[in-house]
Formats: sequence, C-alpha cells, structure tokens
Amino acid sequence: MKVSFDLDDTLISKKFELEKVSLFQKFLGIESIRKGTINLFKEIKKQKHEILIYTTSYRSELRIKWTFYSYGIPVDFVINQQKHQKKIRTTNIHCSKYPPMFHIDVHVDDSMGVEMEGQKYGFKTIIISETDKNWIQTVLNKISIIKN
Repeated sequence: MKVSFDLDDTLISKKFELEKVSLFQKFLGIESIRKGTINLFKEIKKQKHEILIYTTSYRSELRIKWTFYSYGIPVDFVINQQKHQKKIRTTNIHCSKYPPMFHIDVHVDDSMGVEMEGQKYGFKTIIISETDKNWIQTVLNKISIIKN
C-alpha cells in the first residue's frame, strides 16, 4: 500500500513537539519533523508499505528526501507542488492534492479541505490534528482499517 504524508502543519511545524536534531542536521539546515515521525515511518515500512511525501510546498525533491534520510527514514517518492502541477494539468480535476494520480492508497494531512477534496474526488484521507497526542496510533489504526 502507498501512504503519502503532507509536510506543513502535518509533519513540519513549530506548533507541536519535534524530533531532536543533530549538530550535523543543524549545520545543513535540516528542518525539524514532528516527534514520533521516525517511529511511525519505521512501523509503516515494517508493514511493507511505501511512504511518499505529497506537499504543495515548492521545496525541492532532493531537499525533502535529504530531510527524511538524515533522520534515518528515507521516503520512497516525493511529490512537490511543481510535480503536482505538471501532472494535474493533464486532467480535468481541480484540487490541491490528488493522490490517485500517483497511485497513492491513502493520504495523511492536517487540512479539512483536503478531506473534502477526498470526498469529492473519491480518495482516502487520514486527517490528523496538531493537538492529537495519539496521532501515530490514529494513523496506524486507520491504515489498518483501509488495508483490510
């Protein structure tokens, strides 16, 4: 199964507790990620799922991949705003994210707007709040339900 994650306010934000960064990461300007992301991604990989980043950010694919690699959790594929726009232009769909276009089974995001797009265009979402202390379990439980 392919599981994608949004970045801003889902995995990257100053609004929730963050993973520790090493001096090496600080030196390279690596962004801090949400506390628990490392364990969550390792568990998802253990379950043999692919992990993708699907963001409306203009960060480069290389920068995004390097961020996660520096935490020891490489991602399988990155879709940034440039890649999304290039591909969605070939469709008659008008939404901020369209995971089926990249064969993604479920997308994890913080935006209720993305959830509404999922309902409108028929793709699965897992919406997590920045205040959800059990966000890791929320994601794993919903992946389990979707998988079965």
